[in-house]
Order: sequence, then C-alpha cells, then structure tokens
Amino acid sequence: MSISTVVIGLLALVGVVLVWGAWRWHKIRTSGGITVALRWRMRHDGDIAGWHLGIGRYRGEQFLWFRVMSLRNGPDRVLSREDLHITERRKPSKEESYTLPAAATVLRCKSTEGMEIEIAMGPGALTGFLSWLESAPPGHQVPWAS
Repeated sequence: MSISTVVIGLLALVGVVLVWGAWRWHKIRTSGGITVALRWRMRHDGDIAGWHLGIGRYRGEQFLWFRVMSLRNGPDRVLSREDLHITERRKPSKEESYTLPAAATVLRCKSTEGMEIEIAMGPGALTGFLSWLESAPPGHQVPWAS
C-alpha cells in the first residue's frame, strides 16, 4: 500500500466526518433548535471551564440538547421537565460572556437526583424555556421560573 493511498483514504474519511457533522447541524438547527450553552461539571472556585455550546429542542416533557462539536446521532443530554428545578438565575460573569450566547442569562438547575447543571441562553430562548417549564403538569412547582 502506497503513502498516497493512505493519504487519500484519510482525506476521504475526514471529508465524510465533515459532511456528517454539517448535515447533523443543519438538521437540528432547521427543526426548531435554539442556541444553548450547557455546563454539567461545575467548579465553585470561579473557573469558567466546562461550558459547551449546543442546540436545544423540546420534545414533550423533555428538553433535548445536542452538542455542536459531536457526531452523535441522538441528543447528548436529555432534561426532563418534571425533574428540573431552577435554583439560581444570574447574568454571566465577564469571563463567561465570551463563551455564551449573546445577552445570555444563566440558570442553575438541580434535578431530583441532585445533579446540578447550568443552562445559558439568550432572551428569546429563555422566554420559551421558562414557558415550557411553567406549563408543567398541575402540582409541579417551578421556583425561580418567572
């Protein structure tokens, strides 16, 4: 096997990966996705590490999050409306504002299992997300949603 065959094979593989990624991004974005940054490994020492940009979509009682730089066919995270409780609402720090969507608000959420995540989204997406949370079934309390 010659070196040119290996190079052509690698270039073809890179091309397929790039086309798959572009197709996935287009499919998610054109089917009603919103730009959302998500952080699930938070550090409490002021470090901004851990933010991941992605696309969020609603599917009934679930919020599906697809990471931008992923070739996975399905969602990377699935958040259930009944398990999600907002514990804090804040503006991003100066350092965070460079990695988050424009004019974003950060929501710190806790699941019923105790997992903490932060979700950052712009004003329009935030309004839709809070409306989705508030339309929860009767008896489900959503603190900090309004």
